[in-house]
Amino acid sequence: MTQVDIRATQVIAPNFKKRLSGVTATVVRLVPVQSRDINIAATGPVIPAHVPQIPLWSLITMPRSGPDGPRVWHARRNVEMIGGLALKYLLGKRLKLVFTSASQRKQSGLTRWLIRRMDAVVATSARGATYLEAPAQVVMHGIDLDGFAPAQDKPALREKLGLPKDGMLLGCYGRIRASKGTDVFQAAMVEVIKRHPQVHALIMGRAVPKDKEFLQQIKEAVAAEGFSDNFHFLPEVPVEDMADWYRVLDLYVAPQRWEGFGLTPIEAMACGVPVVATRVGAFEEIVVPGTGYLVAPDDPAALGAALLEACEPPSPIAQWETKARPHVAAHFAIEREAADLVTLYRRLLSES
Repeated sequence: MTQVDIRATQVIAPNFKKRLSGVTATVVRLVPVQSRDINIAATGPVIPAHVPQIPLWSLITMPRSGPDGPRVWHARRNVEMIGGLALKYLLGKRLKLVFTSASQRKQSGLTRWLIRRMDAVVATSARGATYLEAPAQVVMHGIDLDGFAPAQDKPALREKLGLPKDGMLLGCYGRIRASKGTDVFQAAMVEVIKRHPQVHALIMGRAVPKDKEFLQQIKEAVAAEGFSDNFHFLPEVPVEDMADWYRVLDLYVAPQRWEGFGLTPIEAMACGVPVVATRVGAFEEIVVPGTGYLVAPDDPAALGAALLEACEPPSPIAQWETKARPHVAAHFAIEREAADLVTLYRRLLSES
């Protein structure tokens, strides 16, 4: 475990959720990069060993002040904003409070109340910033281009992961629920597979108890069409293992009905895999012409038509592959995101 000295810690990045989520992935990937330039540590119930971290219990006993006077507390969820306020006002810790919002909808009354008590607010997209009542700095997410890179031998990797070596693989990853459009992907892929039986669909992610019935309905719809052999329902894997599951794909599909930002298309494109996505979140800024297609959300017919066009000769996928990673490298490197946030932290620390 990469445990750091809390007395030297300038910035704390809490991650209070145990299970994998987009926020968890952001913290796990960003903190090690930021730690090259500032003394930052994550904290939470489950933090991977390679991430600089401090134990949760140490928040109670940590010295009131940090090495620069205050410390920065960078929250990304309501519960983490509440935690920062409690440490600051109930336990007397000297903290500068930062909140990153990925939402693209009007916040609840509680969220707005919490945001008003932050010292700085970050939005992950220009569109997201328009939903905030407080002034916000836009810092778009980035990706580790070393960790997410194209496969050296895609057939061998498919064999290693127990996937079909022949035919096209199209993937849809993340939480399995209606807002993520998993059912839209399933419906679109049924139409593709009817025309191209060699195509396979990979659905990877976790369905929480309230979404188990939704997942079961998707599986039943697949079985009713007789395509169970073409659909592969895969369990959630740790963040550090995700890159391999992108590398095996020919095309990544992001069929969301709603999204705050949406990191998965960047991850796929960094692995040289082009993307077909809906026009939600930051996807219009991520999937630009020459790297894939964009379609309207909640429209299985439109998505199916786009996927069919991508799969049928002359397929544009080979051309998209040449542009996907360079686009991400130019605009979504994690070093750029880390540097922008470190600049914000240093400004807040200098105001003490």
